[in-house]
Order: sequence, then structure tokens, then C-alpha cells
Amino acid sequence: MPHMSTQAERPKSARTRRQPLGFTNDIVRPGKLWPVSVHGFPLLPDEQPVGTVRDSLYDLIPFGPREEKLIGTSPFLRLQKVKQLGFVFRVWPGATNTRYEHSLGCYHLAVKALRALLQRGEDGGLAGISISSVQTLVVAALLHDIGHYPFSHTIEELGYPIVHHEKVGRSIIENGEIATILEQDYHLSPGRVADFIDPPKTKALPPDDELLSHLLSGALDVDKLDYLPRDARACNVPYGGVDVERLLGSLRIHPNVNGLRRIVVTHKGISPLHSLLHARQEMFDNIYWHHTSRAFQVMLMRAVHEALLSGALQTSQLVGLDDASLLLLLAEERMPASSRVLVADLEMRRPYKGVVEISRMAGRLFSRLDALFWNANRRRHVERLLAAELARVLEMEIADHEVLFDIPRPEKWEMDVWVTFGAHPPVGMAELVTWVQATGLQPDDLARYEQHQRRIRVVVPERLRAPLQARVDDLLLPMLETLVEME
Repeated sequence: MPHMSTQAERPKSARTRRQPLGFTNDIVRPGKLWPVSVHGFPLLPDEQPVGTVRDSLYDLIPFGPREEKLIGTSPFLRLQKVKQLGFVFRVWPGATNTRYEHSLGCYHLAVKALRALLQRGEDGGLAGISISSVQTLVVAALLHDIGHYPFSHTIEELGYPIVHHEKVGRSIIENGEIATILEQDYHLSPGRVADFIDPPKTKALPPDDELLSHLLSGALDVDKLDYLPRDARACNVPYGGVDVERLLGSLRIHPNVNGLRRIVVTHKGISPLHSLLHARQEMFDNIYWHHTSRAFQVMLMRAVHEALLSGALQTSQLVGLDDASLLLLLAEERMPASSRVLVADLEMRRPYKGVVEISRMAGRLFSRLDALFWNANRRRHVERLLAAELARVLEMEIADHEVLFDIPRPEKWEMDVWVTFGAHPPVGMAELVTWVQATGLQPDDLARYEQHQRRIRVVVPERLRAPLQARVDDLLLPMLETLVEME
């Protein structure tokens, strides 16, 4: 866990920076970044920190008194016990970094991004922006993962009736101790903060909120800028390298992108942004989609699914659990036997093994299996049918939960980024161009690469691997093709 120091531990010089002056309206004025005060607090919380967190990625992360309150709430402290990478630590033992430190990292990068833009004033900066929008982004960055379930995104892959973690986060933010702090200390609407994290589909955000929300969720957001290098460092792999400082320094506010203010990058941001995209690809290929980690994930999914279907577990019980408490709950005697067996295998590091990999080049078989990602009940039904048929033909004992499909979530590759070359663009280019025009790289290029790297696997316990691999071509694949066509 990152070390946290309080105000008393900090040098006096760090506690006596410029004292904030008053303000008369809710906008940032050019050249008035540091003196601006919001209800007695500086615009950016690290201007008058009361403490710091010692972080593995950024060394020191300063925070103000209000952030200290949020960090100390029960929902936020729960994140110390929710691993960022789920079961990846079973492959890379160092990958025990948590949603807690990632949330602090996102907050830190949001503050750095805001500072870079605020310092520019009217020259591509945030002059005239609503102060409350700045504050809302800072808080939203800190709280963006507050509703996360245990073990990364695994449980969400079950789909309905599992509620997305952003909506769970909205409920946590709008109620209880966090809502009280937002209202009384920040003078912010909890619903407004939640809108940054869980954008409403029926209404548009206020213009300033809409502008800044792209720093939290978009093609170049602080979320990816933190978790990719952080995850790579935790796993001790060389894939997550991104020049974060250069990328944040290249951010600008352009007054007219198709009639709207937008966050864009200068030409100096092209290379680090390309590195970010490449890092994301490499991390999916090597870490997030690692076959052993994915096997553990589908085992947990099936354990949770069986418990939900039996009525022994309610979806509401999943909210507020951490990694350890979820496994303890699923191991209770009242849970289905299949859930308890799967959890025992998870605890003892007995991953299911791959029997066959199916690529997009398999055509219809891949497409039919891929469609099962969106319907957990249908997927379970086909898995059970396949297990029963294999048991009958091979005359082996195969339990319903011992044949599982690993279907990774289809990823989105958004590149809605604009690049500005300023007053002197290269000949043949305009002052403002799209990412495609600036680089020649199409979002479809990334999507095609992902499609070819994304494989569907059939995984089984170790004892079934050899007999099933020996019959892949003459039994398993024909049987699988028949079953998915029946569905």
C-alpha cells in the first residue's frame, strides 16, 4: 500500500505556499491560477497539501484536506483490497497493485493536466473555464473506480443482471459519506460528479463539464495514462512505456472543432500518443489476455454465475466486496458445489488449461462463439451441453462446470483526437487536422489487429486436457460446431 504522510510530517515550506485570495465569480481568469480560492481552498489541491502519498510511479502525490477526507472514507479504502489486474498476480507475482493506488494516480494526472492547461491562460488554455468544473474533474478522477467489483472487470463480463461499475459508483457517490463530503466540503453536487464517471444518456453535460470529461474518459485520458505504465511496472514488463509529461504538455484547448471547444494535442503529442496506443496493444497481447489469467477469470465468472442462478448469491451482495471477501463468500457451504469447487481451484492456483484456440479466421464458428459473450446464460447452456456430450462419447466423468469458454471482451479503439500545428502547419496540412490526417493511422487498423489477436479458448481442468486435445479435430470441434448452430 502506498505510504501516506500527513501535514505534520511535511516541511514547513511545503505547508506555507501562497495563501489563496478571494474570487468574485466561478471562472478561471487569465494569469490568476494560484491566487484563485474556492470556499477557502486553492483551485488545485496540491497547492496547499496537508499530506502526501508515496507512490511507486510518481514518487509523491500531494493532496489537500478535502481529498484527505475522501481517501479516508470506507468505500475508498475498500479499493486497497481490490486488485487492479485481477488474477494476473498468479502469473506475475508482483501484479498486486490495487484500484486504490490507480485512483490516486488518476487524480494526480488530472491535476497535472489541469495545471498544464491552466498555465496557458488564453493561449490554448482554460481561461474562462468554470472553477466548479475544474473541481468536479479532480474529484471524479479520484472517485472514478469507486464502484468497481472485485477482481478487475471479471464479474461485469457476466452482463445482466450485473450492473456496470460506473453505475454502482454513481450510487456510492450520490449517497452516504462521500455525498456528504462533496456537498459540505466541496459545495459540489454529487450527481454532477457522478455524471463525469457515468455520463447520462438522456441529457448533455454542461459545456465546461463536457470539455473536461474527455480527460477522464476518451482516447487520451488520465485513466489509461496511469494504468498502462502502472500495470507494466507491477508486472516488470517493458510494454507500458509512455512519455506522460510530454503528452500532458502537448494538451491544448481549441476554440472551434466542428463548432465546439475541444481538448486537442499539438504535433509534439503525436509520438507519445502513438506510444500510448502501442502500449495498450502490447499490454492486451501479453498481460490482460494472458491465457492463465483468463482461465482464472472464466472460472470465477462461472462460480459467481452458478451462485446467482441458485439464489445463494444476490447481485446486491457483490457491491462492497473485495477480492478476499468474495472468495470467502463463494466458499460457504450454502453455495452450489460447483462454485465451491471452482473457488478451491482458484485459491490453490489450479487453473483450467486450454484445449483449443479459435481465431477469427475460423469464420462462422468464431462468430457464433463470440456472440455468446453477450449472453452468459446461453454460454453456460452450450458449455453444459458440450460437457455432457464429451462425457457421453468419451465415457469419462466430466462435470457441468469443467468445460468453459474463454471469450475476451471485444475492445473499443477510439481515436477521436485532433492535432493542432499552430500558425505554421506543414505545407499541405491545415492548422487543425484529425488524427488520421496527421498520422495516416486508422482506428480500423487497431481494430483489425485486435480482432486477429483476440482468440476464443476452450479450457478444462488439467486431468481432461490430454484426452480432449487428442480428439480436437475429430470430436471436439465438430461437436462444438453442431452445438453453436443449434443455439
